[in-house]
Parts: sequence; structure tokens; C-alpha cells
Amino acid sequence: MTSSTAADGRVHYDVDPGGRIATITLDNPARRNSYNAAMRDELARHLDRAAEDDDITVVLLRGTEGVFSTGADMNNAYGWYGEPAGSGNGKPAKSRPSQRRRLTVDRKSFGFYHNLMGYPKVTVGEISGYALGGGFEMALMTDISVIARDTRIGMPATRFLGPALGSLHMFFHRLGPVLARRLLLTGDIIEAGAVEHLGVFTESCAPAAVTARARYWAEKASKMPADGVVMAKEAFRLVEQSQAYQGEEVASYLFHAFGTNLQFAPGEFNFVKTRAEHGTREAFRLRDEHFHVPEPDLP
Repeated sequence: MTSSTAADGRVHYDVDPGGRIATITLDNPARRNSYNAAMRDELARHLDRAAEDDDITVVLLRGTEGVFSTGADMNNAYGWYGEPAGSGNGKPAKSRPSQRRRLTVDRKSFGFYHNLMGYPKVTVGEISGYALGGGFEMALMTDISVIARDTRIGMPATRFLGPALGSLHMFFHRLGPVLARRLLLTGDIIEAGAVEHLGVFTESCAPAAVTARARYWAEKASKMPADGVVMAKEAFRLVEQSQAYQGEEVASYLFHAFGTNLQFAPGEFNFVKTRAEHGTREAFRLRDEHFHVPEPDLP
């Protein structure tokens, strides 16, 4: 297997000797393979590289150390907009990003997801450990997804950025309106095995089998004629755009830019303010404490 790594070593690109399968690996285990803007841009460049390679038919997406991805790194929520907030160490917090900056940045950010949804190669997801936030979105966007039953999935950022995070067309199309509403309106994190019966993912399996099963599906898809694959993928995209994703390319970044520009009432949890005052680790603890509602005792 030939290999090339990102400049900072956190995104890897490998191609099988036969040249039919490329593997892209997120490698940020200290933060459960969350990604910042630079990592996401590197991932996009690797996807472009595979898309332009006529010898590649399949791209396998995975993460290191048994974790797919916990999505966008929220250690600095405003860092994505180039305006970092205070870190709780005595530095004053900067003002929130303007709406014009939000729209500009979010349009670019969602371009990455639009590219992945309309990608010309077969995408296979090797999903285990955690698939949260943007990691969950990427898992849902893959053509063939193999997931460990104990994988924790969900959109926890809705608890501090609001339920309208974008990609709503995809959530409703892939999850169905009932499950989509539950995850987005509560921020619940659930195990993949709990929705196995819904057919959200191609295959659910034991954690120890995920790597082998994902590889099996990648090799199976790689046997298909490459021109047939790209024509099918374009046809799939046309059908989905006309039936499920109509208007998505504009709506998604607008929903995100507007939906994350929240005003918090007294008693509501403001993650960015709490993180600036107490630091990231304590902010997450206080978030979980705020949103914890004990299950009722049933007869």
C-alpha cells in the first residue's frame, strides 16, 4: 500500500497496490478524531485527489484507534469563523462573528458536504466508537456504511448551537422525520444498535468486525466498472436532488448561519459564554448537567 500523509500528520491518504481503493483516515485520536478547518480542508483535498484518479473506484473513510469522528472541533467554537473567543484564562472574549462572515464561511463549509454527497466514487464508511456532529453527517453521506452496534451517534452540538445545523434535507431523507426530530430537538446521543431495524446504515455488526466488513464492501464495490459507477452516482444525485434534496445547497448553509446566531434567555445554556468563563472541559460538564433529565420510574 502506498501512502501519503497531510502536512500535520492528521489525515492520511493510502492507495491499494491494485489502485482501485483509496483509504482516507482521520488521525486525531487525542480529540476522538474531531477535525478543525485545516483538517477538513486536507480531507477535501484528498477526496479531490481520489476523484481525479481514473484508477480509483472506491474511497474508504475511517478514523484511527476505533473512532470514526466526533465532528467539528468545538474547543474554539468561533475559531471556524476566524474570530476566536476568550479561553477563560483572563483574555477578553471577542465579539461574535457577524452574520456576513457566518454566511461566507458556512457557504464554503457546506460546499465540502455537498461535494461528499455528490461524490463520483463509491464511498464506504468504516464507522465505530463515535460518529457525532459532522462525523455523523459524513457517516450518513457515505454510499455504503458499516457501523459497530455500540457506536455512539447523534448531534450533541444542537444543545449549544440550536437544532437548525444544516443538512436538514439529508437528516430527514436518511433518518426519517421522527428520528431526525428526536436527535435534533433533544441532542440525544444513542447507540447505533438502537436504530439497526430502521436500515439507516448498510450493515451493523460487532465492533471487532467493523474493519473487515468495511473492507469487504469496499472490495466488492471496487469490482464494478468505474464508468458505470460514476454514471450511477450522477443519476443517484439527480434523483435525490429532485425528490429529497431540492434547494438543499442554498438552504443548508443559510439554516446553519442563521440558526447558530442565537440569543439565550436567562436559564438557557450558553456554551460559548460558559466556555469563555470556565474553560472547555468544565463547559462540557456543565452542559451535560444542564441537559440531564432523569428517566421516570415506570410501574
